[in-house]
Amino acid sequence: MKTQSGVRTLGKKANFLGIGKNVSSYSTSQIAVLPVPYEHTVSYGGGTGRGPRAILDASRYVEYYDEELGTELCTKVGIATLPPLPLGKSTDAKAMAKIYGAVKKLLADDKFVVVLGGEHTVSQAPIKAHLEKYPDLSVLHFDAHADLRQSYEGSRFSHACVMARVCEFMDPARIVQVGIRALSPEEAEFIRTSGITTWYAHQIRATDDWISPILPKLSQHVYVTFDVDAFDPPIMPNTGTPEPNGLYWPETMKLLRLVGEQKSIVGCDVVEFAPGKGVQHPDYTAAKLTYKLMNYAFLNPHTP
Repeated sequence: MKTQSGVRTLGKKANFLGIGKNVSSYSTSQIAVLPVPYEHTVSYGGGTGRGPRAILDASRYVEYYDEELGTELCTKVGIATLPPLPLGKSTDAKAMAKIYGAVKKLLADDKFVVVLGGEHTVSQAPIKAHLEKYPDLSVLHFDAHADLRQSYEGSRFSHACVMARVCEFMDPARIVQVGIRALSPEEAEFIRTSGITTWYAHQIRATDDWISPILPKLSQHVYVTFDVDAFDPPIMPNTGTPEPNGLYWPETMKLLRLVGEQKSIVGCDVVEFAPGKGVQHPDYTAAKLTYKLMNYAFLNPHTP
């Protein structure tokens, strides 16, 4: 269907949370969900192109009411879900330009943008768009992998290179990585010399308080890019390259809540979810994560 603004949105049977027209209209919703089923450079397991649809499908079983925060966010602020972004045969720079343009339009309409990937490559486009709106932007990057390779398997637009591309247009010192446990020697050297703050998984497991030092490293406006392989594989097996010793749900939510309370989360993405057969809980986990990110973002009244 088309809203009064002319922007097409998905109806109750297909949108995020399965919510009615009264709380999912583009013109009245503060949140816009943009599915981007881009899959071009997978390294191990495939399926990220099916991720956005699987997250939307599972979200219809997520409760609207958040018991931790005591709020029903979707009915308070509205969540509009756009159709999957049509990329056609576009890849690499051309695909990123289309994603960037779509996010720019949503930001121009003062929407809080949630991008559903797709492979992690897509994240560079919304980060760039948000940086242009919020010049002090910092990035909180959840991942098992550093994603700082200059190229991988012959491509500078591999999902393994996304944060290297981000570092080309923003100060690496404004990037905080959490949960990293797989990287190359070149990436490790870049982390040592670039100013990026990286909390490796082994450091997290050896430290009683690893969360509080992160907050001062973030600027007031924060973009969260969340590769679901940041989670430990038993929690999130459905991703292309699962790595042992990942993050657990409670500690992840604790960090996100503190960021939401003390900073302004201005945009986010959830990427690298690859639905599989025979196990459904990861679909629900990815959908729940997406809704929790929205809820934490709206803890701060300064969030647009």
